[in-house]
Amino acid sequence: MLKLLFESSRTTKRVISLTYDSLAITLSLYIAICLRLGSFNIPVSEPELATLAITIVCTLGAFIKMGMYRAILRYMTPQALNTVFLGSCFSALILAVGSFFTHSFIPRSVPFIYLTVALILLGGPRLLVHHIVMVLSGQKLGNKEAVIVYGAGYTGHQLRLALKATTYKVVAFVDDEPSRQGSVFANIKVQSPAELPQIIRKFGATRVLLALGNTPHSRRAQIIKNLEPLGVTVQTAPAIPDLISGRARIEHIRDVDIEDLLGRDPVQPSKELLSACITGKVVMITGAGGSIGGELCRQIIHQAPRRVVLFELNEFSLYRLEAELEQIIAKEGYEIEVIPLLGSVQKEHRVETIMRTFGVQTVYHAAAYKHVPLVEHNIVEGVRNNVYGTWYTAEAAIRANVESFVLISTDKAVRPTNIMGASKRMAELVLQGLSQRQSKTRFTMVRFGNVLGSSGSVVPLFRQQIRVGGPVTVTHPEIIRYFMTIPEAAELVIQAGSMGTGGDVLVLDMGEPVKITDLAKRMIHLSGLSVKSESSPEGDIEITYTGLRPGEKLYEELLIGDNVAGTMHERIMRAEEYSMTWGETRAILDELDKACHSYSCDKVRDLLMLAPTGYNSEEELGDAVWLHKTNTAQLRVIK
Repeated sequence: MLKLLFESSRTTKRVISLTYDSLAITLSLYIAICLRLGSFNIPVSEPELATLAITIVCTLGAFIKMGMYRAILRYMTPQALNTVFLGSCFSALILAVGSFFTHSFIPRSVPFIYLTVALILLGGPRLLVHHIVMVLSGQKLGNKEAVIVYGAGYTGHQLRLALKATTYKVVAFVDDEPSRQGSVFANIKVQSPAELPQIIRKFGATRVLLALGNTPHSRRAQIIKNLEPLGVTVQTAPAIPDLISGRARIEHIRDVDIEDLLGRDPVQPSKELLSACITGKVVMITGAGGSIGGELCRQIIHQAPRRVVLFELNEFSLYRLEAELEQIIAKEGYEIEVIPLLGSVQKEHRVETIMRTFGVQTVYHAAAYKHVPLVEHNIVEGVRNNVYGTWYTAEAAIRANVESFVLISTDKAVRPTNIMGASKRMAELVLQGLSQRQSKTRFTMVRFGNVLGSSGSVVPLFRQQIRVGGPVTVTHPEIIRYFMTIPEAAELVIQAGSMGTGGDVLVLDMGEPVKITDLAKRMIHLSGLSVKSESSPEGDIEITYTGLRPGEKLYEELLIGDNVAGTMHERIMRAEEYSMTWGETRAILDELDKACHSYSCDKVRDLLMLAPTGYNSEEELGDAVWLHKTNTAQLRVIK
C-alpha cells in the first residue's frame, strides 16, 4: 500500500494531502472545542460551520502559497517544518478572526488549543511518513557512515543539513574557536580538536569533512597537518564564494586541495598593475588553450579588455576555451570581443598578420613545449617551438607595433640540465637581445616553477594512483619542487608584465620548496590510508622510486646568480642576469637553425651549451628520430 502511494503521480499525492489537511483542520477544531468545554457534545450551527469553512479555505490557500504541497516528504527539511508551523499559526489566527465576524459560539481560548492540536495533526503524519521512507530506503541512521565536521560555523551547519539525505551521518562537530566549544546544534555537541582521537574511536568515524569557510590557507594547512596521523579520510566542503556564485553546492564534498596542504595565503593583487596592460586594450594570448594560457584568459576577461585574441594550435582546446569565455562574458554582462584563431607561433607571417589586423597592443606568450622528457625525445621540434616560436612571435610584435610582450618562462631555464630548460633560457636571451636592438616593444620575461593542476602536475597523478590502490611513483627520494596555484601564477604574471621596463627577467616568489616524497605521503594519509614500507609491511599504499627521467633535476632554482632586487610587489623580484647583444644572439640563432634543419641533434645540444644558457648535461641524446637515423647509419657502415 505504501509503495503504491509513494509511486503515484504528483497530482494524486497533492489531492491526498489537501484532503487529509481539510480533515485534520476539521478534527483539530472539534478536539479544541471539546477540550475547552470538557464534553464531546458540542453545539453546531451555521456560524460555526461558516467559521470552519473559512478556516479550511484560508489555511489550504496559505499552504499552497507557501509551497507546502511542492515539498517531497522523503526529503523534508527543517524549512518544511517551519512552513507547517507558520501555516498552523496563520490558521489559528483565521479561526479567531472568522469566529468573531460570524458570531459563532467558539470560546476565545479555543484558537490557542487549536494551534497545538493542528501542529500535531498536520506535522506529525508528515514526520512519520518521512521516517518510514528513510527506513524503507535503507537510510536509517544506523546504516550511515559516521563523519565528523570540522568547523561549526555557517558552512558546517549547512553541510550537516545537506548530508541528512545522503549516506553520511554527522556524529560530532569540532571547532578551534573556544566560544563555540560545548555548544549544541541539533543535538550534536561542538567539541575541541584535542578530542578527535576519542571521538573517532567512540563513533567509528572514517571521515573528517572540513567546513572552514574562508579560513586562510596557512590555517587550513595547520589543521590538515594535525589531522594526518588520525588515519581518517580528510575531505572538504566547497568555499563560500563558490556556493554564493552557484559554481558548487554544499554537498559537493571533494578531496583536500593541494594548495591547502602548502599553506600559502594569496597576496591582495594591485588593481593598477592588473589593469595597466589590459583594460581597454587589445590583448593576444599565445598557447591560450594550455593551463597557464587558459587561466590568463579568464583573468584578463575580468580586467575589461576591448578585444581578446586567442591563438592556439590545438583545435579542441581552443573551442573549449572560447565557449567558456563567452559564457563568462554573457554572465557578467561584459562587452568584449573574443577572437579564436588557430595557428602555430612558428608561422611568423600569420602571427604578424593577426597582430596587425586586430591591432594587438599586449601579448602574453604562453605557447611552449614544457614536458621535459618529451622535449628530450623531440629535440628539434622542442627548440623550434620554444626558441624560434618565441623569436618569430617577438619579431612579428615589433613590426606590428605591439606595446608590451610578456614571455612565460620557467625555473627550468636556470642552469638547465635538459633541452626544454635550455630552450626556454635561449628564448629569454632572444628577448633580451631584441630589447637592446629596439625600444618600440617592451619585452618582459616572467619566471616561475611548477603550477598545481597543470597538465604535467604530479598531484592528479598521485590522486589517481592512490584511488586504484597504488603504487605511488616518485622519481627520486630527495627530489624537491616549488609549487604555485595556476590562478596565483597567472595573476602575478599579469602584474609582473606591467612592471617591466624592457628586457627584464622577473621572478615569482614560489614560497617554500616541497619534497615530493613528503607530498605523496601526506596525500596517502589524508585518504585515510597508510604508507606501505619495509618498516610498515601492513600498510595500504607503497611508494616506489622510478629514477630521474631524462634531463630531470633534483632541485629547481629560480635565480642564476645572487644579483636580485625587489619590486613594488612583495612576491615579484627582478633578476639582474647576463645577456648578449643582438649580434651575438643572431649568430647563435643562425647556427642553431642550420643544425635543426639538418636534424643534427648533437650539434643542437652543443650550440645550446656554447650559448650563455648555463646548460650542462652528460646524458646521452634521447631524440627518437635522431637515434634511429644514427643507429641505421652505423649498421650500414658495419655492413
